[in-house]
Amino acid sequence: MPVLPIPLFGSLLLGFLFLKLLVDGRGRSFIAALLLQSALQSLIISLGQHYGVAWALAIQPITAAAIPPLAWVAFETSAVRRFDLRRHLPHALVPIFIAFCVVYARTPLDFLIPAVFVGYGAAILVVSSRGSDALPITRLSAGHVPGLIWRIIGVSLIVSSFGDAAIVLAQIMGQSEWQPWIVTVSSTGMLLLLGALSLSSSLWRQETDDDDQTESKIQVDPVEDAKIMARLEALMMQQKLYLDPDLTLNQIARRLILPIKAVSGAINRSTGENVSRYINARRVEVACEALQNGESVTSAMLTAGFNTKSNFNREFLRIKQAAPSQWLKSRAKTG
Repeated sequence: MPVLPIPLFGSLLLGFLFLKLLVDGRGRSFIAALLLQSALQSLIISLGQHYGVAWALAIQPITAAAIPPLAWVAFETSAVRRFDLRRHLPHALVPIFIAFCVVYARTPLDFLIPAVFVGYGAAILVVSSRGSDALPITRLSAGHVPGLIWRIIGVSLIVSSFGDAAIVLAQIMGQSEWQPWIVTVSSTGMLLLLGALSLSSSLWRQETDDDDQTESKIQVDPVEDAKIMARLEALMMQQKLYLDPDLTLNQIARRLILPIKAVSGAINRSTGENVSRYINARRVEVACEALQNGESVTSAMLTAGFNTKSNFNREFLRIKQAAPSQWLKSRAKTG
């Protein structure tokens, strides 16, 4: 009876998920490219480790080394800034250098490949841990979820590097036959996790012309903060941007013709909240009005600009100290 290796099963699953992105019209992104690369890597592992295909064994370190830089570019272009050829193309040097080592100097590979995974994983972990204001092109309605997902991805890259250490340990112990299983479990687990997390709608943003906002150093000035907040309040009153579920910090800064850090800093210092909470406070007030007008909880959530019940319920509870239905009942009793 034919047996399907675990990596091959993972490759088929990841390939199916990539095709789903294509059908959904989300195939042209670095997140989709990361998913495709994960599928190809699972296939290469299967061919090399389970079927002994020589060329697959030869290129496996190179294709593996391409995943962390691709994950970083996917992170930056979906959460931090638009793709910039001069900024992001140099990351392609990582797999190119590993390819050079495969041909001319294989000895350092046992150190270099884990270092690549740890380095990029740590970088993603550090930046995504700075809060939602550090991820200006993620949707504010997604709350903390994009940062959480990217932190998990960062940790998974770091943890996957332990597989190489386990291989070295197995060789020291004279158990080289463990190597295929170590590679299978560590790599396939990480790749499947990457694939599953990359499908989260919280990582996807609406493409707009507002994504070219650049950053600059900002001097802290209370008077300037007050001016920014006055302009921001006027913008919110006039255009009600908070009702857009795809709203990002980048778009707000673009409308105000101000640097991202100036807007987020003014909100932080003036309200003590991050941008996401500032916007969600307005959305909750709209939801309260909708509930009082007879709309259902789900309808009020959508009317206010929320697109996930978890974020809506969490923010409503934070601001009103009660769930939406409980708040409505208490208003009915006091009214």
